[in-house]
Amino acid sequence: MLTNVYLHEAIYRGPEAIERLGQFQITLCGAGALGSLLADNLARQGVRQMTVIDFDRIEGHNAGTQLYGQSDVGAKKVDVLKAQLFRSVGIELTVHDRRLDERNVKKFLRKTDLVVDTFDNSASRRIVTDFCREQRIECLHLGMNADYGEVRWNDAYQVPQDVVEGDVCDYPLARNLILLLVAAGCETILRYVLDSKKEYYSVTLRDLKINEDRF
Repeated sequence: MLTNVYLHEAIYRGPEAIERLGQFQITLCGAGALGSLLADNLARQGVRQMTVIDFDRIEGHNAGTQLYGQSDVGAKKVDVLKAQLFRSVGIELTVHDRRLDERNVKKFLRKTDLVVDTFDNSASRRIVTDFCREQRIECLHLGMNADYGEVRWNDAYQVPQDVVEGDVCDYPLARNLILLLVAAGCETILRYVLDSKKEYYSVTLRDLKINEDRF
């Protein structure tokens, strides 16, 4: 059922599109900078069937780049995200407060229409990449490094090396790059759901460009 929450999206894309988005199942891997803002955007655009996997707690520095605030520090990311999206648009996220690994990947990823990977480490990304390829599950990756970001489907994706030793949150994360990449990622997902199109993008902040890549 449509509500005024989706009024502007329905005007732009049509009410039938909002209905279709509401039935599409997305499993989101990661609830950090990209994952939390991506979930929020998708929920406000009509996606109502989302599962989110993340075991991290919110830290003070997350307030600058993620959906969370200072009052959320110490809480589980998935718990705060679930509460915020329910308050914002009335959707009930399914959340898993677990680290994704080889033992549980089949349980968490097998029943979905699309996997979206926003993990911040190579080990977790490799698990998602390999499983989705083996099981022929559609998978989209969003990732960043310095002032560069990319949106890649699994067929054209290579798992990158971790960019820093130790805490991956120590490398620079410019908020505008995050927001640009989230916008490109959301539009890529919506075009796939509504038009079965697979698009690939790279984003560079320093020269403020979003490029469509061809593979």
